[in-house]
Amino acid sequence: MTDSTAAAHARAAYRTFEPFHISAYFNPELGNAGKDTGLDGHAWYVGSRAQPMGPCAADVVAAAFYSFSPVLVGRAWPAAIAAGLDAVAERRWAALDTVLGQALGELATDPGLTSLADRLHGIGDTLTFAGRPLSAAWHQSSAPDAPHLQLWHAIAVLREWRGDGHLAALLDAQLNPVEACVFHEAQHPEPGARRVLGRRITQLTREWSDEQWDSAAEQLAARGLLTSADGVEILTDDGVALDRHIEDRTDVMASAAWRGVDDAEELIASARPYVKAVISAGILPGTKKKS
Repeated sequence: MTDSTAAAHARAAYRTFEPFHISAYFNPELGNAGKDTGLDGHAWYVGSRAQPMGPCAADVVAAAFYSFSPVLVGRAWPAAIAAGLDAVAERRWAALDTVLGQALGELATDPGLTSLADRLHGIGDTLTFAGRPLSAAWHQSSAPDAPHLQLWHAIAVLREWRGDGHLAALLDAQLNPVEACVFHEAQHPEPGARRVLGRRITQLTREWSDEQWDSAAEQLAARGLLTSADGVEILTDDGVALDRHIEDRTDVMASAAWRGVDDAEELIASARPYVKAVISAGILPGTKKKS
């Protein structure tokens, strides 16, 4: 398999698996999970995603998350530790068991789901985790035996492994955390070129102030990477080129996972029925339940 083919498979895997993965962080059970653990939305997200890292310092989690304000993480992570990371993990798995089980329906007992989880776990076991702390933490963690939870865990390892590489690409591009957010949310000239949350949601979830956001936008404009029109940041040609470079570098750094997988295309495609079921359930942002 050529390097370019492996990189293409890395991108296809990310795009295919991502809706299944983010079901942990966008689902109808989150409100109840927060009440049960006494955590607000920020603390629940930070706690449930970073839980495998153990009770480390908040600065370590902020470094691993990168695009989140250290102030947010510095408040949320100690709250999650105080609630009990084991309790957070147990409640996360319970929520996922409910929402994925309901979304998948009869597919939850499909033998192909178990086979896919086993294959993806096998790929994860071949990876080198140097320089990839969040994915390393997920790799050493475990999931309940239910096949749909095993599949979610296998995808989480690969997703965070790619994500850790993406942060390296952002560092190489000299984008600091708030600049990375502004850059990513800037309007791209090609409609649908990338998934965005928008400035308001990004600021709410990452907790960057207007002053921090606007200052970062000015710095990016000074580098010729974006311009503004009617209060909207827009990527320049140089910005589009850098965005493409970052994504391409991310794919290359994620390609090692797929280089030795001869049936990578078929394996990735085999996940689509399960991912489609999650999307059709309408639990993710921007989706509606399909009858």
